[in-house]
Amino acid sequence: MIGAIRTPDDTRWYRLSVGALVALAWVALAVWGASPFAGLLSHRVIIGDRTLSLPPVFRLGLFVVGWTLMTIAMMLPSSLPLVHLFRRMVAGRSDCNALLRRLVLGYLGVWVGFGALAYRGDALVHEAIELVPSAAPWVATVLLLTAGIYQFTPLKQMCLEKCRSPYSFIVEHWRGREARDALQLGARHGLFCLGCCWTLMLLMFAIGGANLGWMLGLGAVMAAERTTRWGHHLTRPLGVALGVWALLHLAGIAPFPST
Repeated sequence: MIGAIRTPDDTRWYRLSVGALVALAWVALAVWGASPFAGLLSHRVIIGDRTLSLPPVFRLGLFVVGWTLMTIAMMLPSSLPLVHLFRRMVAGRSDCNALLRRLVLGYLGVWVGFGALAYRGDALVHEAIELVPSAAPWVATVLLLTAGIYQFTPLKQMCLEKCRSPYSFIVEHWRGREARDALQLGARHGLFCLGCCWTLMLLMFAIGGANLGWMLGLGAVMAAERTTRWGHHLTRPLGVALGVWALLHLAGIAPFPST
């Protein structure tokens, strides 16, 4: 039940902590992007720049750190309605804070896993392009077309419905017996969030984590799709826009941004 609400001071510190976490992620990305090491936020540099003399494991570690910061900055804010509601539901428990940490860790874990897979997939794409250089111009076109087409799929719609109803989602998936249930709840929510936004996050992956303008724009679009009453009006027009962009890019009219 929702009823055992903690004191105003507890609520204030909780909201300040969450806000500080998101703000620090943005600040860290901004500082990183303005530093001489900004190129490390680009997947092309992490994989292909041999002048950095970094071992592959270290390159992967840097990418995971950057991807985690991007996830906190772009994706976590639009999941806060579920996080806030969950906190209210477990406010009377002594392990409330531990449950919240597990919820967020489960959510972030899904996105970090996806980022690692994207990193590996990108490495394979680079290897393929080295064998067939003529395929390079098609990569951005295929990515844009995939993102555009996915906006019209039933899977996208189903995942959006799950994300837009945090109360129903918690009631359906929260068992509340053990602390690990919170981790599983966060992971389930992360999977549905991933189902909503994976193609758009691949676009962000391709553009590069140092591009704060694109991060803000794509983050705002994904948040509006998932959390607002009018978000469903964005889905199909965005798909059309991405498809048109793909065709214009193929024609050499609309370039694809990169870092």
